[in-house]
Amino acid sequence: MSFFTEIEIPEFPWKMDYSKSMMFFGSCFSENIGQKLLDLKFNVDMNPFGILYNPESIANSLRILLEKRIFTEDDLFNDQGLWNSFYHHSRFSDVDREVALGKINNRISLSHEFLKKADFLVITFGTAWVYELKKTGRIVSNCHKVPAAEFKRFRLGVYEITEVYRELLMELRKVSPDLKVIFTVSPIRHWKDGAVENQVSKATLLLAIDQLKTGFGSQACAYFPSYEIMMDELRDYRFYAEDMLHLSTVATDYIFRRFSQSMIAGESLTISKKLVKIRKALLHRPVNPGSVEYKKFLQSNLDEINKLTFSFPNLNFREEQAYFEHELSAFQDTAN
Repeated sequence: MSFFTEIEIPEFPWKMDYSKSMMFFGSCFSENIGQKLLDLKFNVDMNPFGILYNPESIANSLRILLEKRIFTEDDLFNDQGLWNSFYHHSRFSDVDREVALGKINNRISLSHEFLKKADFLVITFGTAWVYELKKTGRIVSNCHKVPAAEFKRFRLGVYEITEVYRELLMELRKVSPDLKVIFTVSPIRHWKDGAVENQVSKATLLLAIDQLKTGFGSQACAYFPSYEIMMDELRDYRFYAEDMLHLSTVATDYIFRRFSQSMIAGESLTISKKLVKIRKALLHRPVNPGSVEYKKFLQSNLDEINKLTFSFPNLNFREEQAYFEHELSAFQDTAN
């Protein structure tokens, strides 16, 4: 007997693995999934402009990467002592204008090269609501606490989103013909938009993605149902954080597990599980650091790292290897 409605995830015609490169764009949900893959040593570039919520801002950012546009002083504005960009999250802001520009342009340069060679592009839409700066007529990625009166707020329509992405995906395919694009809608609710407005927004995003997926076909586009998993499989407030809007750690881990099972190739999934054990071993603190059992524990993990390094030389285990070798060295010193 099943006590919840399980979302059926269709078999994807292609899989992620350790030989592939993946770029993640979008909301904080996208960052959560991207960070988990980074922790498992997958080749990931995540949100080179910071967290983005609406489709228009994500599309603008991808175009900037394709063009390898260089930001100048004119692209920044100063507010309360900080130099900000309306195209970037506040993590790129700085009290020093040159430092801010350096962070922005260095990341664009690196991510431009990454995008050209990427195998997967994962885009997470958070909301269809946007803020347009009145004096420029451009939709911003981040308001940076500029007064609301400076912006015009409105909701993008299905047609607007599909047209922008139809052109964008065609541009991306010219640069990288084999690029696979995976869309998803963030399960995090934008409650400040209002309960009804949030639902209409999510529906708009879902309809736009469906049209894009149908238009480009399953060989180029796919949809991962993170929103539906949260709404149906995890429809309980115990799966939300304290603000009752963001996801709890349990919910994020569950959705990531569903993502991994459907998107990651079998061999790489097996390797990733070994990596999880090694990462847990790094956090292990023995009751008796001088015991023979602890020495065996250290050596066993070091042997596993050496095996993985031999089989997959592109994976970087320097930090983990250094830790276990240091602990073994300390063990020998104690023994002597």
